[in-house]
Amino acid sequence: MKKLMALLLAVVMVLGLVACASNTTTTKEPPTAPTGTAATDSTVKGTKDSGGEVKVAFITQSLSNASQAYAWTRFQEYADDYGFSVTVFDENYDAQNGVAAIGTCIAQGYTAICINPTDPSAIIPSLMEAKEAGIIIGMYSSEITKGYEQYRDFMCGTDDVMCGEVAALTLKEAFPDGCNVVEVGGQSGHSAQLKRHDGFVSTIEGTKINMLDSKDCEAWASEDAMAIMEDFIVAYGDEIDAVYCHWDVGATGCIEALKNAGMTDVYVIGVDGCSVGYDQVKEGTQALCIGQSFSQMTRDAFDCITKIMNGKECEEVVWTALDIVTKDTIDNFPYPEW
Repeated sequence: MKKLMALLLAVVMVLGLVACASNTTTTKEPPTAPTGTAATDSTVKGTKDSGGEVKVAFITQSLSNASQAYAWTRFQEYADDYGFSVTVFDENYDAQNGVAAIGTCIAQGYTAICINPTDPSAIIPSLMEAKEAGIIIGMYSSEITKGYEQYRDFMCGTDDVMCGEVAALTLKEAFPDGCNVVEVGGQSGHSAQLKRHDGFVSTIEGTKINMLDSKDCEAWASEDAMAIMEDFIVAYGDEIDAVYCHWDVGATGCIEALKNAGMTDVYVIGVDGCSVGYDQVKEGTQALCIGQSFSQMTRDAFDCITKIMNGKECEEVVWTALDIVTKDTIDNFPYPEW
């Protein structure tokens, strides 16, 4: 395991080095998730004199998603450093709210948009219009639909394919004689879900790791993951040696289902690196937490916006390095703030 961790950390570090990384209220706290159908926004203004207001929108699939709520706090935290006025628009898991938010940004003359959409395909026509209007487009923690990369200026995020690869490599190390694994995927069709699946499947191909079953969730909801895990337990029972869940909070639902079934020795892997994942690693209910840094991701996005504003080139894709968190390495990382 030590050799594997060293190899994984080396690969992750190399990727990190290759990278460059309507009602409105003013607040320093993350807003609560809206319940209406229209995208809701909340604005915080940067104070550095940049020769005019630089309005940056953060359009996210849902602030009820812990990672995105935390990402919004990072946008607020770093806005002053860059002289940005930052606004959040919450899609509330409805792609049409994202379309409306982009329209608002065009009408109000925003400088840049950072977006983590519910449905990347649904917002492409709107992004085309925003690009035509001269708005800087940055994909954040999620990539645009393949083949439409020309309609975004950059993408900052975690290499979700590598997340799946790390999960598979860890299983190969933990089970040298092979094992049976089930996969609980994230929100079906989301960029992270697709890539975390692809990286995992391609890496276990031709190995002794046997995929018993795989099913995606309707949303990034722990209860969805728990229900899928309960179905897997009914179908496969003690045949299940390991679980690969696409996010830590979803792993919580899987762990609860396993606990209720008296299956306490199953090897559970989660992705994200939130406090829930860290706690589960400490408790011994989760074997591996593959973490991503939203603080660095946000700075990377702001750096890209600044470079483009100043007529400089920036990397089209900026990968944020992964944290490989196990019971042996957990003390090497600061406790997550989300």
